[in-house]
Amino acid sequence: MDDFDSYLDALSDKNHYLLIDGEDKIKGWAFTFLRNDEDWFAIILNQDVQGKGKGSLLINQLKKNKDSLNGWVIDHENDVKQNQEQYKSPLLFYSKNEFVVCKETRIENEKMSAVKINWKR
Repeated sequence: MDDFDSYLDALSDKNHYLLIDGEDKIKGWAFTFLRNDEDWFAIILNQDVQGKGKGSLLINQLKKNKDSLNGWVIDHENDVKQNQEQYKSPLLFYSKNEFVVCKETRIENEKMSAVKINWKR
């Protein structure tokens, strides 16, 4: 948790967005931030709302306030989640939401292997 707090504290120009259900439970969280003079985002959705248009709803909210967005997306299905299910890459989701894959820009480290995506107004 300390590493997560340190990560968030180091980011600048943060804006948070919450997806809350009718019982006031958080079902999704997204945020935008500034990194190297570019607008970046991250999004996390509860598994029970995935595939129901809620991720697109959050992405569209982020787009309302930005002219461009960048993110890292895992583009393979080699990882296993904590519940032992195979991790499904969300790359198709982002393609459907008008993001372009920047194939030449990757992050490869002990925590993740991902490709950069970009959306422009």
